[in-house]
Amino acid sequence: MKLILPVVFLVLVAFALPAQEGHGVTTADIQRGGQIFLTSCATCHGPNGDLVSGVNLASNRFRRAQTDSDLMDLVKKGIPSTPMPPGNYSDEQAFAIVAYLRSLANARPGANGAGSGLAGDPARGKSIVEGKGQCGSCHRIGNTGGFAGPDLTAIGTARSRASLEAKLLDPNADIRESNRPVRAVAKDGKVIVGTLLNYDNYSIQMLGSDGKLRALQIDKLKEYEVMKTSPMPSYKDKLSAQEIADVAGYLSTLRGQTQ
Repeated sequence: MKLILPVVFLVLVAFALPAQEGHGVTTADIQRGGQIFLTSCATCHGPNGDLVSGVNLASNRFRRAQTDSDLMDLVKKGIPSTPMPPGNYSDEQAFAIVAYLRSLANARPGANGAGSGLAGDPARGKSIVEGKGQCGSCHRIGNTGGFAGPDLTAIGTARSRASLEAKLLDPNADIRESNRPVRAVAKDGKVIVGTLLNYDNYSIQMLGSDGKLRALQIDKLKEYEVMKTSPMPSYKDKLSAQEIADVAGYLSTLRGQTQ
């Protein structure tokens, strides 16, 4: 069963590597680059690329780089006599990081309708997540919460704040393959629902809504469906713009450590 990922970012420039001659940037490239950036680079640059004074990676203006190849060199070699160290990245990883940096111009808060541009308060956001937002009924953070939706314990390493705002407003935006809801019906009629972890031609690996890991053999199923829409409700009419920013601000701080 082939899944089609939605196009999330409008990429205005095409990149080329010797090993990928003639190929443009894909959504998967941007997502992979975002994961590397949020894990390895955001400590200094911040999740939105604007934490270093005088440096805004979302602006698409770089004083020491004119081309994508220049940017890849900076990512891999660093900048001598500055706090920017060399990165131990392969060409493919550097390519993905640059693809993500280019996408930030359209994904930063307030740009082209992406996010409110409001400063979010993580403390207020935490209160909303645990209270009126009722996020714990479906999502886990640390050792508490439900299993119907993706685990949010380290969501700050996978999504930027602008992406989180967009997701709260439109849950069907950027449904990533490994987070898709799945519904399967066994040959005896038993219905199994959960979140997709992985799949191949023979089996589906999923986290059930009961919190149990399951590996379902496809030939033992009556039917199965990997959903293209999210069961998560939109918070557009449930939370104010400031509250959305607060929740996104809190979620962006979650990097695998419970609070």
